[in-house]
Amino acid sequence: MTPVSGPAGPATTLPGRVALVGSGVIGAGWAARFLLNGIDVAVYDPDPELARKLEAVLANARRAWGRLFPRTPVREGRLEIAPSIAVAVRETGFVQESLPEREDLKRRELAEIERHAPAEAIIASSTSGLLPSRLQAGMAHPDRFVVGHPFNPVYLLPLVEVCGGDATDAVTSQRAASLYRALGMHPLLVGKEIDGFIADRLLEALWREALWLVRDGVATTEEIDDAICYGAGLRWSFMGTFLIYRLAGGEAGMRHFLAQFGPTLKLPWTRLEAPELTEVLIDRIAAQSDAQARGVSVRELERRRDDCLVAVLDALRTQNYAAGAVLATPAHAAADIKATPLSLHAAEVAPDWIDYNGHMTEHRYLQVFSDAAAALLHHAGMDACYLEETGSFFTVETHLRHLAEARQGTGLHVTTQLLDFDGKRLHLFHRLVRDIDATLLATAEQMLLHVDAASRRTAEASGALAARLRALAAEQAKLAWPDAAGQLVGGRPKM
Repeated sequence: MTPVSGPAGPATTLPGRVALVGSGVIGAGWAARFLLNGIDVAVYDPDPELARKLEAVLANARRAWGRLFPRTPVREGRLEIAPSIAVAVRETGFVQESLPEREDLKRRELAEIERHAPAEAIIASSTSGLLPSRLQAGMAHPDRFVVGHPFNPVYLLPLVEVCGGDATDAVTSQRAASLYRALGMHPLLVGKEIDGFIADRLLEALWREALWLVRDGVATTEEIDDAICYGAGLRWSFMGTFLIYRLAGGEAGMRHFLAQFGPTLKLPWTRLEAPELTEVLIDRIAAQSDAQARGVSVRELERRRDDCLVAVLDALRTQNYAAGAVLATPAHAAADIKATPLSLHAAEVAPDWIDYNGHMTEHRYLQVFSDAAAALLHHAGMDACYLEETGSFFTVETHLRHLAEARQGTGLHVTTQLLDFDGKRLHLFHRLVRDIDATLLATAEQMLLHVDAASRRTAEASGALAARLRALAAEQAKLAWPDAAGQLVGGRPKM
């Protein structure tokens, strides 16, 4: 067992070697998740193209982790392609089975795994819905079997449903959950065994209704997917259905929502039959919703929701994809190419931004101005593809002026004036303004240089990004030069 840290989270004891039996989409994803956490992996799968397929998945996983943990060195584990189950599972403390969803096949191979794995090894199955009690029925030691159901791509999505069968030892489930948690995952302990567990039952309900909509000619596959990814899907990335509906109930919460919208369950909105909303069920849902909110007010939850949505939308904007592409459309962006400073970044002074003088500490000013510069570059079209294939802008000089105090809770916004752009050098002037009374709190002058992604040397910016920056610079050249631009700190002493 090896203590690891970094992307896996706090230092935790993990097995030095794991075995994977079955290496399709899910098995290969598990291989990437373990290897990128520094764990040696032995894989058995009879597929003659196993090595090629594994390397293709690993290449994508390495690329994704490089973006997710850009400043964290990754020490990969060693990959071994085993000739048999017996060779793969020997000398390991953990086995993850990811064979096709056939109960007879899984039961047969689980018995084979058990014959050769060490007695203390946990044996987990990636099954997406088969009952663990049935899968473990033919095992000699079913107490060490548990379901660990992940989601694709396994190397990125943190959810893993952990479900034991009738004969599973509770310690086995806890040990498996601890291991998954150490891999940077979120183990959801399913307390009651049920076909499909929790997540897939929800996904299946949506999938079945979607199939009816296509079959009845109501919507196309693209229209259905758009209905999800431009709407509820954005919220689902950070807030589930019950918490979302709690907010829809306003300050009165979940009970009010059920009273207001519960009658719609009788309407023919779907082909799924809803349970009767009895007083017992209403009380149970309302009580669980109160517990889930943990005393946080609806207004505070709304702010958390809005902040998360902004973060998700901003991330999608860098990819120019789905809802992010809507934010980045040239139609409204082109209107900003005019002789006026751009207002692209806002913030609120958080409690941990305050220094010993009771106002915003100096490095937070720098953070806000840096975020404003990043917002300008995003606005001009610098997305993830440009960063990876072409280059980026590096700040080489900054001059800050502090003019008034910014105290905790103060709302702020930044206006940015593009003073000059010559293809390599980007010269910016920012003004930090207090929202409530338009007081100028600080200014920042920045010089940035464009750096080539491959050579890491200064180079000309290119493509649509360069064209848009030139257009902005040409229009903003009509603005008056800021009095504070080009100033020195204190000037040279007189001789």
